[in-house]
Parts: sequence; C-alpha cells; structure tokens
Amino acid sequence: MRSWSVPLLTLALLLLLTPLSGWAALPSPGATPKQVIVIGGDQNFPPYEFLDRDGKPAGFNVELSQAIAEVMGMRVEFRLGNWNEARSALRDGSIDVLQGVTWSEARSREFDFSPPHNIVNTSVFGRRGARHIARLEELRGKEVIVQKGGSMHDYLVAHHIGARLILVDTHAAALRLLASGKHDYALVGNLPGLYLGKELGLSNIVPVGGPFGSGQYGYAVKKGNDEILSRFSEGLAILKNTGRYQQIYGRWLGVLAPQPLPLGKVAQYAAIVALPLLLILGGTVLWSRTLQKRIDEHSAELQQRQQQLIQADKMASLGILVSGVAHEINNPTGLILFNLPVLKKAYQAAQESLEDRFQESGDFMVGGLRYSTLREEAPRLFDEMHDGARRIKRIVDDLKDFARKDDSALDETVDLNRVVETSVRLLENSIRKATRHFELNLAPARPCCRGSAQRIEQVVVNLILNACQALSDPEKGISVATELSGTEIRVVVRDQGVGIPPEHLSHLTDPFFTTKRDAGGTGLGLSVSAGIVKDHQGRLEFSSEPGEGTTVLVALPVQGACS
Repeated sequence: MRSWSVPLLTLALLLLLTPLSGWAALPSPGATPKQVIVIGGDQNFPPYEFLDRDGKPAGFNVELSQAIAEVMGMRVEFRLGNWNEARSALRDGSIDVLQGVTWSEARSREFDFSPPHNIVNTSVFGRRGARHIARLEELRGKEVIVQKGGSMHDYLVAHHIGARLILVDTHAAALRLLASGKHDYALVGNLPGLYLGKELGLSNIVPVGGPFGSGQYGYAVKKGNDEILSRFSEGLAILKNTGRYQQIYGRWLGVLAPQPLPLGKVAQYAAIVALPLLLILGGTVLWSRTLQKRIDEHSAELQQRQQQLIQADKMASLGILVSGVAHEINNPTGLILFNLPVLKKAYQAAQESLEDRFQESGDFMVGGLRYSTLREEAPRLFDEMHDGARRIKRIVDDLKDFARKDDSALDETVDLNRVVETSVRLLENSIRKATRHFELNLAPARPCCRGSAQRIEQVVVNLILNACQALSDPEKGISVATELSGTEIRVVVRDQGVGIPPEHLSHLTDPFFTTKRDAGGTGLGLSVSAGIVKDHQGRLEFSSEPGEGTTVLVALPVQGACS
C-alpha cells in the first residue's frame, strides 16, 4: 500500500491555497467546463453510498459530493448501480467521476485520485462459530465470497492468495449468501458489513478477522481528467477547512454510545470541561445570593423581572460556558477524531517491520516504552483516545442544545421518550455520582404532546438533578419513567432520598423558596418548571414521606403516537 504521507501533504497544500484563489475550479484557457458532471458509485455500500427506499442516492459520499458541488458552483448528477459496471463506465467516459474508490497501485495506472476523504477497512465475516482469520493467507483453499471488481477482489487476485473466489455484485448479496449456509467466508467492508448485517437481520453473521486492507478512499477520474479532479480536490479541502466535512462525517459515520472510560481518562477529560464550569458556577452562586437580597428589597417588581431572572439563572450556569468554551472544545476534538484513525493506520503499517525486528533481535525501546509492552497497549490506547474524544463531543453537543434559548411557539410535536432519554444522557455523570441504582422505563407506545421539546427537557433535567441531590447514600435509587394514562402522558421521577416535610410541599413551586440555600440553591428551579408545565396546559404534582423519598409527576395532554 502507498504511504499516507503523500496525500496528506497534497491536502495540506490545498488547504494553504484555498483562501488565496479558486484556481483549481477554473478550466484551462480555451476549455469549456462541463455543464453537468456525472458522478457514479455503488448502489449498495451503506453508509457510504446507496439507494434509499425511494430509490434516491443517499449516504456519506452522496452528501459530501453535493456539498462540494455547492461550494464549487457545479451541477452534478448521480448514477449509482452495479460497482463493476460503474468502474467500466468511468473507463469508457459514460460517467465523469467515481465518488468512493480505494487507492491501489494498479488502479492508479488507469485512474487519477483526489486526496482521500476517508479510510475504509475490510473484514472477514463468517457464520457464528467459524474459525478466526488472523491473516488473509489463511483463506487459501477456502470458498470466499467477494464483490466483483472491488478492492479486495483486486487484492486477492494480485497477491495470489489461493482462495476459491465466489463473485457477487454487492456486499448485501455476499452476506445473504453466507448467512444461508453457503461457502466459508465473505470479505466485505467492515462498516458496510456491520450496517447491512443489522439492517437485513442476519444475526448468524459476525466479523471473524480483520480489519484488512485499510485503504485511502476518495474520488477517482479517468486518467488525464485534471480539470474535474482539481475541482473536487479543492472543494474537499474547503469543506475540511470550514468544518463542514466533520459535520457530514458525524451524521453518517458518527459513533455509537461510547464504552465506560478508565478512571484516569475520566479525570483527564473531566478536568478539561469541569474546571471552567466550576469557576462559572462559583460566580453564579455569589451572583444568585446577591440577587436574592435585591429581590427581597424590591418584591413589588418580581412579576416584571421574573422572566429575565429565569433565563439568567439558566444561562449563567450553562450559556456562558457553551458560548465561551464549546467552540474551542469541538474544534480540537474534531481534529482528534479525524487524525486518530490516520495515526492508528500508520502504526499498523509500521508494526510488521517492528515485529520483524522483535523476532530477530528481541525486545527494544520505542518512545520510552519496551516494544513488547507497546504492541499490547497501543491498540487499546488508540481506542480509548478515540472513545474519549467522541464522548467529549457528545457532551458538548448536549450542553449546547440544553442551553440554547428557546423563543419558539409551543406548537411542535414532542416525543416525550426522546426528551427524557436526552435529559438522562446529559446528566449521566451526575446520576452516576449520586446512585448505583438508576432505572429508566419508557412507554412502548411513544406518545407525543404539543409544545417545546427544549423547555420540557429543562423541566426533566431539573427534576432529575433534584432527585440526585436528595440522596444521602449511593445505594439509594432513582427511577424515571414515561407513562400513557388516558388523555395524559406522564413523566414520573422517584427518588429514595431524604424526603420533604409536609409543611414545605405546598411551597415547592414558590419563587425563591428553597431548602438548599446553604448549598447555593436559588429557589428558581421548581418555580421555572411549574411555569413551563402550566404553559403546556399540564400539571406538576409532588408526594413525599420524610426519610422515604419523593415522587414528582409531570402530566401533559397527549396528542397521539409519535410518527
């Protein structure tokens, strides 16, 4: 495989040239730019490119190409079909560009390539219980299903692996054939294989080896078609320079929920985010107490100023943090998410040489570590760094959504299950610190109400935080549930905390009433929540036994089942 340093250097030069001129999008003197550029691709390679249920082109590659066309002022047409036929169409000029091609030495002799926009890995899939494949050479003599004309078909033939190849037109056909009990293995793209296995319900198919053949994945044109290639290369550089590429990447190739991190990593990432937050919250506490004194002196102005205080209380704790820090966190996090796979691939490429030296000369030092330790720890360190960066990005996105001021009318359809899930995810760290026994039960019917999702989320977040603060012992539990009862949809938050004295229950929603003033409470939280619930034509009810815990019920008029 070709070293990744050359395309990265090319990309760096393009980034430097981008703000200076638009030379790459201009035709040569006397030439006329093509009016409509025809883009080809694979009709069944999700989530990169595929035809959706309406038969329309979709996927990461398609959205990326549309964005490049927009910034470069091009008109494009997509033709997704059989992959092998798409390659032939590029050779004979029926299409102008392929939007997703893995680079190889052989392919570079007939096509010209842009800087890569992704890295695609290939894995060996087998039926459950199949023998693990550590090297492609272990496929010798096996019946291996592979996409005709794909990168791994080319590789197996060029390297004389000796497998008995079963050629199919699509990755989906390869997995279906394997799942039906025919042949030994299928060699398909790792992410498309996982995606299709879940989409098609092929529960007996699992990855049993890889990833293999990690390749640089980008645009390709017919040899010599420099004018079109330069336009796509420059457009790609612009998208990466402006951050739009990362947005598209996150929509299509974003990660699932991250795995728990080691305590050391949690502390490291928490320090980055929590220190500014703690400083802001400390200032907020002092400011809130001063404000409390002023309001006591000017109670006659309470109704006029309450809405301003509500927004200020929320934005003082989160809004300032988001506006001042979120952008600065997301930019380096995006760079980490984009560059870590490149570094991991570089390490994997160098590992074979390191292993040879290890076998010949024994253990040696690499960057202050013994290689025998490094080869065991490096994959885990790469994965932990990648998971940590993804966790930071998710938390910052949730904070931005929560802190955003909502001036819209209460007329959107609100999926209450989704609102509760988002609130729990936002408070994941607070819940984990407060209790070891947390339960979330969502109504299976997914009923909806009418209103503002952001404002209802604010209520749920406040109630869960109150439940966390009420616990005296992590062995005490919290439960959150959604229920459908007649014409109402309900959120029920229960805690096994210290409870509330009966004489205080009727005052819980009074402005500035709080039992936690010594801990910095302002008494605005439940008052704000009660106002939001009232605006939604709902009700907020409390029941509690001192020493036993508290139950809070939010009831809203049901609209119907969410679509």
